[in-house]
Amino acid sequence: MTADDSPLELSSETMRRMMATAMERIVGHIEGLPAMPSADTDTRGGVALARSLAEPMPESGEPFERLLALLFDDVVPRSFNTAGPGYLAYIPGGGLFHSALAELIAGSVNRYVGVFQAAPGLAQIEANVVRWFCDIAGYPRGAGGILTTGGSLANLIALITARRERLGENFLSGTIYTSAQTHHSVQKAALLAGFPARSVRQVPCDARYRVRVDVLQDMVAQDRHDGSTPFLIAGNAGTTNTGAVDDLAALGALARRESLWFHVDGAYGGFFLLTERGRAVMAGIEQADSLTLDPHKALFLPYGTGSLLVKDAGALRRTHSHHAHYLPQMQSEDDLVDFCEISPELSRDFRGLRVWLPFKMHGAGVFRRALDEKLDLARWAAAELSRLPHVEMLAEPQLSLLAFRLAPPGVAPGALNDLNRALLARINARGRVYLTGTMLDDVYALRICVLSFRTHMDRMRECLADIRESIAEAGAPAPNGGK
Repeated sequence: MTADDSPLELSSETMRRMMATAMERIVGHIEGLPAMPSADTDTRGGVALARSLAEPMPESGEPFERLLALLFDDVVPRSFNTAGPGYLAYIPGGGLFHSALAELIAGSVNRYVGVFQAAPGLAQIEANVVRWFCDIAGYPRGAGGILTTGGSLANLIALITARRERLGENFLSGTIYTSAQTHHSVQKAALLAGFPARSVRQVPCDARYRVRVDVLQDMVAQDRHDGSTPFLIAGNAGTTNTGAVDDLAALGALARRESLWFHVDGAYGGFFLLTERGRAVMAGIEQADSLTLDPHKALFLPYGTGSLLVKDAGALRRTHSHHAHYLPQMQSEDDLVDFCEISPELSRDFRGLRVWLPFKMHGAGVFRRALDEKLDLARWAAAELSRLPHVEMLAEPQLSLLAFRLAPPGVAPGALNDLNRALLARINARGRVYLTGTMLDDVYALRICVLSFRTHMDRMRECLADIRESIAEAGAPAPNGGK
């Protein structure tokens, strides 16, 4: 078979036709995002759709246009509209088109960047992106890092690196300190890294959901007395539940006094360091030995783009470097990097381009101004909610995330939780915004997270209007739950 005979080798005409057809669909989808429902949460319909798509491996093909129609007409709409302006749930991811185009370029040229020698220029582009992130974090020149698929993998790599640096082979006595608000991926990372569940200590929080540093100090002392080996503190720069930012300066000082590794999970909040207000809230973050940042959150990139920074880049190499005879010679220049030597991955995609292209096209100032807008919108929403009768702010925005509930007087706690679950359903049923709920101790809370580059004041006004109308419709149960 020759290249001309292979159906996998598309002609230039076919490639251009496919691109034009796909772009019609993509541009139409993006243009339609503001009018789409914020989420399709029909569980029964979603299950039916998934089961209708189950199929054996096809032996022959179908026309490209028919497959695009299946995706854009049937499959994509049945989902959370995470790229739309009304998605204020969980932690939104904007999905910049620039990055999607960068993915097309990276996948089409299909160059390998795990080893510097294989694609020196492309490896340097990704190294530039990592250096930009280090500069944002206030890290010194000796810092380094990697781009990952997301914060969960970054937290896992950070924990394993800290374990190798501070504990060595006999690590089962090591203890890890998190707050009650720390993302579950940190505890999951500890388990995957081989620590027993008892190694993860959960430290209580203050009224603003920040870790109690005084209690943490006592816990470290007690663990040492009991024969354990404290070695890692996990601080938070924007929690998923409440957007809380720990006192990072105090945590860093404690870590230095006790010779502990200080890791900060800034997956949601870290890139607010681009703003003046964000730097003030996260003062002390530069003390962290390692830092997780998610560009697919506060840099608005497509999902699958995370990062881990380490103040001492050598720690990543000491943890991950391993040689095999079939690998090429790794370079030894301090200013160059073989990514396979500082991460678990040998085969990997070229992630740097999806960050590099929009930054080079627009500059950091565009991202800074967009993040400042999100801070403003969250504070505006909190102020508006505070004016509503019987609305209780449970977590004021420290960044762009807030939590609240409806709390009429005289209603039993259980009935209040049911009332707020019903309120959330009413808000979301309108389709203009999608919020999520969470439990803060035994209190059910509604969350608003403003983080999409497509979310502006017009959508936030619609959000508050839907909340007001839903509160009016919901009414309130009789005092003490009607008992």
